[in-house]
Amino acid sequence: MKLQFFGAAGTVTGSMHLVEVGGRRLLLDCGLYQGPRKQAFEINRNLPFDAKSIDAVVISHAHIDHTGNLPSLVRAGYRGPIYATDATRDLSACMLPDSARLQVSDVRTVNKQRLRTGQRPFEPLYTPEDAARAVRQFAAVNYERPFEPLPGVVGRFFDAGHILGSASVLLELTENGRTRRLLFSGDIGRAGTPILRDPTIVPGADVIIMESTYGDRRHAPPTDTQALIIDAVQTVARERGTLIVPAFAVGRTQEVVYRLNELWDAGQLPPLPVYVDSPLAVDVTAVYRNHPECYDDEVLAAMHASADHDVFGFDRLRYVRSAEESKKLNSLSEPAIIVSASGMCEGGRVLHHLRNHIEQPNTTILFVGYQAENTLGRRILNGAEFVPIMGRDYRLRAQVRRAEGLSGHADCDELLQWAVQTQQRGHVDHVYLVHTETGPAEAFANSLRTAGLPNVTVPKRGEGFEL
Repeated sequence: MKLQFFGAAGTVTGSMHLVEVGGRRLLLDCGLYQGPRKQAFEINRNLPFDAKSIDAVVISHAHIDHTGNLPSLVRAGYRGPIYATDATRDLSACMLPDSARLQVSDVRTVNKQRLRTGQRPFEPLYTPEDAARAVRQFAAVNYERPFEPLPGVVGRFFDAGHILGSASVLLELTENGRTRRLLFSGDIGRAGTPILRDPTIVPGADVIIMESTYGDRRHAPPTDTQALIIDAVQTVARERGTLIVPAFAVGRTQEVVYRLNELWDAGQLPPLPVYVDSPLAVDVTAVYRNHPECYDDEVLAAMHASADHDVFGFDRLRYVRSAEESKKLNSLSEPAIIVSASGMCEGGRVLHHLRNHIEQPNTTILFVGYQAENTLGRRILNGAEFVPIMGRDYRLRAQVRRAEGLSGHADCDELLQWAVQTQQRGHVDHVYLVHTETGPAEAFANSLRTAGLPNVTVPKRGEGFEL
């Protein structure tokens, strides 16, 4: 048995981990690396293995940094099943075609410049047809129901509480009469957050591949986050500005909408219009509405109390699908809230809103999710004097705020609790830390060792280990 790390090793994005057992190869996640454009293009285009050598794929959840290179895998010849939960399959059916359209659009823009300078045009990473083929290869499995992706491998999904359908993946690997229980945490959510159930503690793991995105940070308590949102909305109302919320179309957008609705119902916010400007977010919210089996008790109760049973809609909220309506948002005469993708400001309609508002002091940019290194979102969050948006530098005059309490990722204390409780339910003899930058990884590795899990490794990209 062998484990090899080909993505999200030493960095947060691009999840891709290869398990070899009994002469067969199983891939855990196949995500897009997000970072500097040229580097991301090279990493995502060049798969580090022969796609035809992969026998099965298992996906933890639908975020693009975990699924976004599946069309490339299929384009390169993979024809096997892609196992995921029902909700992950349905979300991926929205997200992968959307990602493909962005790939085609981005390359078209780049090629205009290349053709003007006599350079050979690029091909897109993949096309909508590749994405459609990938979606057709999904095989949905309910939480905690055993499935057999390969001979000698039994898998089960456990609710990870991160986004709709997110899962930790437990694999029982048997080779030459010996069985090892490998647990891939996926992205671990937070207990007590709205909409989704709390993460499940999985029993009996021997080895863990564990995310540690926030391995060195604690999130603000919910009361602080609530106060921050109230203050940000009141500020743009008073200054007659715009609150721009870059938010991932899956998970963060739905939580932002839910929390704004709660605060308005409680009479704590001025009555500003809210625009969710993302066709993908519109589609994803429809998927959320179709999967109440993933909800926690609080949301189920709110659904039953609502006249229309819709916790993702209210009077001041408008979902924006058309490009024409999106463009009109940049000439609003009244203060407003615009929630738009992408969450790290690396593409999508949020770039247009930032370009039009980032030099205005009465604009507030509120980050509600992780901003990876070298992304536009990280540059803005770090307070760069000038930031590049769509080929031009803009002076950052907008106010910038961060609501870490809205993160869908567990913080360092919550991660440690998850690991310790998992250890108490079995005998974990090794932990591999992924989906993290070097600093948080080393800090969290020390926390794990102090808590009694001595064998902790932070793998490098391409590094392999015997199980």
